[in-house]
Amino acid sequence: MPGLWFECTLICHDILDVKALWLNYIELFAGCGGLSLGLEASGHNLVIANELSPMAAETFAYNFFNESLDVQNPEHTLWVNSNFPKNEISKRLRENPKTYPPIMESGFSDLDQNTQLNKKLLVGSIVELNKLLQQQPELLKQIQDEHLDGGLDLVSGGPPCQSFSLAGLRQLGNERNTLPWEFAKFVELTHPKFVLLENVSGILRAFNTDVGQFYAWYEVAKAFSKINYIPLCLHVNAKYAGVAQNRPRFILLGIRADVYAEIIHKLNKKEQEILKHSHQFFEKVQLDTDLEYGYLKYFDVDKDTAFFHGTFLEPLIAYKGKEFSVADAIQDLSIENYQEKSEYVKKLDALFNPLLTKHKSLNNYDLRANGIHVKKRFKLYQNLNLVSSNTKKEVQQILKGLTSLLSDNAFDELKNLSFLNEDGQATNFVSKSELVAYLQLHQTKKQTQKALVANQPAPAALSIPDDACHYCDLRTLTVREMARVQSFPDNFKFLSKVTTGGQMRKFEVPQYTQVGNAVPPLLGYALGQSLNYLSDIYKGIK
Repeated sequence: MPGLWFECTLICHDILDVKALWLNYIELFAGCGGLSLGLEASGHNLVIANELSPMAAETFAYNFFNESLDVQNPEHTLWVNSNFPKNEISKRLRENPKTYPPIMESGFSDLDQNTQLNKKLLVGSIVELNKLLQQQPELLKQIQDEHLDGGLDLVSGGPPCQSFSLAGLRQLGNERNTLPWEFAKFVELTHPKFVLLENVSGILRAFNTDVGQFYAWYEVAKAFSKINYIPLCLHVNAKYAGVAQNRPRFILLGIRADVYAEIIHKLNKKEQEILKHSHQFFEKVQLDTDLEYGYLKYFDVDKDTAFFHGTFLEPLIAYKGKEFSVADAIQDLSIENYQEKSEYVKKLDALFNPLLTKHKSLNNYDLRANGIHVKKRFKLYQNLNLVSSNTKKEVQQILKGLTSLLSDNAFDELKNLSFLNEDGQATNFVSKSELVAYLQLHQTKKQTQKALVANQPAPAALSIPDDACHYCDLRTLTVREMARVQSFPDNFKFLSKVTTGGQMRKFEVPQYTQVGNAVPPLLGYALGQSLNYLSDIYKGIK
């Protein structure tokens, strides 16, 4: 059964026959490398990675190729297109990706028909990379299934998701919304056996348009069906894969039609049932490429849990009911209340550290300096985790500047809690008016700030340092602590700027953002295990 196989793989990772699990994969929208790290831990073999941001690419190159990009002519990292020549690497590393010139029209490219692509990180736009592969068939042949040693098994990646995110502006016309289709174009060019696309769960929500509702996930599924892939669509949560974060995600697992035909009869009845609906949708799209919405469902990890048990999807729910908390992730790094490493941290070390043996065990743990006013606000946020939801709402209304009223019931709860005064000392309020005046001094327009809850998984959005403060220390989380929550091991080092602000946020991807935008490695590992199972069946190993 897949469940037993998964548990054995998790426990016996170091003694497995890796060749039996080997999948050659290409990673698009690679970011700092969270998904790749998970796939590598599953025994997969990275062929090529592509990333738009040079800041995220710097981290990827360091961890996967042991390559520093602050030297001239890096061996494994090539620019698809740039405004600067190769000898101006420092300018390339701070280049605005939005200004990359069109390939073969202006600017500079490190790629030509003689370039060897294996084990390369390609920095630049997927749009321009697709153009290049169409213009240079010699390059394309290197990575097509029939030309790559062992075949191309997988193309994976998570296209930027800001315009789909429920936390963002949800702009249907945003140019980033075209990237899943560029992903599909790359797949059509390279025709791997499997496809893995990750995105925010907001992609499942309809966009309202002048001609009706537009379901991006459904249209993406159609796009892959048109190019001969059976699309299995899932709504999963990284916390059920062992990540200490409540992080719901959309996953599209595409199976090439000939591979599907080979494996479908070798799967159990429940697995066949899962895929049957996707195959029926695929056949409908083959007949009608403009198929209206409603012919494909996605499986939800909470609503359809039974479909995950006893199938190749079981790694995605391995920790359902036994989720890890924030304290599990970062308690041993606390200033105030140190404890030994948890089973969660030990698991990250055991699974991922062997892949990063050349790096130091702990990186990116620089504490950020917070003034007394910020500490006072953090103490307030920590207190809000200790009171009832009604009291919390009343305080938040005052902090927003919408009211100056506080009920007696709310005050009765709050007067038993200590707050910080200007000297940083603990103080209690004996009068409601004094407490209200204190709250009014700490009004903020930034309503995303909150204190983490120690015994719960972290919230999904952790990409800006001020979005969350520690559950007991009066400070923001360090890059390392956010990375722990995302399931990165301590010896995975994040490079480039620590953080940024203002207009630079529009294109810079500093360390905090790299962590927050990453696919959690443990989710990548679980997905890798699911793919291994299907691949092994196809290759006749199972």
